[in-house]
Amino acid sequence: MNAQSDKIHKHNGQIISGKIIKIEENTIVFIYDNESSEQIIGKYAVEKIIHGSSGREEEISEKIVVRTSEDWEKVVILYEKPYVAGLKKGEVIKGKISFINFHSEDSGFKKAEKKLKMEAAKKGYPFVLYSEEDIDYSKINALDKPKIEKKGIMYTY
Repeated sequence: MNAQSDKIHKHNGQIISGKIIKIEENTIVFIYDNESSEQIIGKYAVEKIIHGSSGREEEISEKIVVRTSEDWEKVVILYEKPYVAGLKKGEVIKGKISFINFHSEDSGFKKAEKKLKMEAAKKGYPFVLYSEEDIDYSKINALDKPKIEKKGIMYTY
């Protein structure tokens, strides 16, 4: 192990030793000790970095703790796969709602997203990687409303 190595401290307790190449808005690019290929880890997986050359400690993200379904507002919806690098993948979940005449399309999507967050919180997952959304217009008539379905993959530390 190199004495000048940077240390990436993950929220799950794991420490990665290597060289930080760059810190971007939502990810960190690094190289493991004794390797040459660049790796990416999402900032949500990282508590802090200790820079080997200076010893400076840099806080990266706070750990999000989701204990019960009442913590649903803490759940973070992520929209790009690199943001979950370094997190542990869980199961696929769905958030479905029917359009109601007085709801705009935007509020329908927000309700579907809220259902995703509530489902993830119920299972103790702080993150959902948004995977797709469908609007089913196939059965529209006076009684049926189109349905919005958002799908996501849950992640934890």
